[in-house]
Amino acid sequence: MDKVFIIIPCYNEKEVIRKTILPLMALPYQVVVIDDGSFENILEEILDLNIHYLRHPVNLGQGAALQTGMDYALQCDADYLVHFDADGQHQINDIEKMLTPLRDEQRDVVLGSRFLNKQTIAEVPFYKRILLQMAKVINGIFTGIWLSDAHNGFRALNRNAFSKIRLEENNMVHATEIIQQIKYHELTYQEVSTEIIYTEYSKQKGQSPLNAISIFIDLILKKLL
Repeated sequence: MDKVFIIIPCYNEKEVIRKTILPLMALPYQVVVIDDGSFENILEEILDLNIHYLRHPVNLGQGAALQTGMDYALQCDADYLVHFDADGQHQINDIEKMLTPLRDEQRDVVLGSRFLNKQTIAEVPFYKRILLQMAKVINGIFTGIWLSDAHNGFRALNRNAFSKIRLEENNMVHATEIIQQIKYHELTYQEVSTEIIYTEYSKQKGQSPLNAISIFIDLILKKLL
């Protein structure tokens, strides 16, 4: 059987991390939690679960946490890995849908999208749709790859992809950096429709418009430099 690692970057998600992980325990995957220097005691919530737990001594950012998870999966000879948010927004029923193009169609990367069918589009809050459409345009300009959903953290990668991708952007700019590296390494990719569940908790933790502006400025500065 394929070795599939579910990579879950986590920063102060004590309230929901156990609830996010428990449904995954019934599936034939290896779960890897990367505690990105949380000041909350994440480990005490999941200590009894049969998972892999890695911790950064200080908070480095989601990009760094994902890279740590990918490095670990590579060391453990994983065949595929999935980026999965800690806040419970992603649906476990979508994981196999994400993995199928990697196995059957020999894609290197599969990217989740909220904008491929009317039902999932309707579930996205209006303000979020505006921000995500802005992100799509920014990503397209800076990467040359035009996706329907540029900042969806739900991704699946085969070993060829996660052995080549190296994230140097620790903050949220890593979402654009991944797309840049897909193009640079000439990796094959595909978008797949996925559902995001917006809870009150996840809405409070979500990115603000100021964060989106900050990401845009970071991209411009790096382009100029």
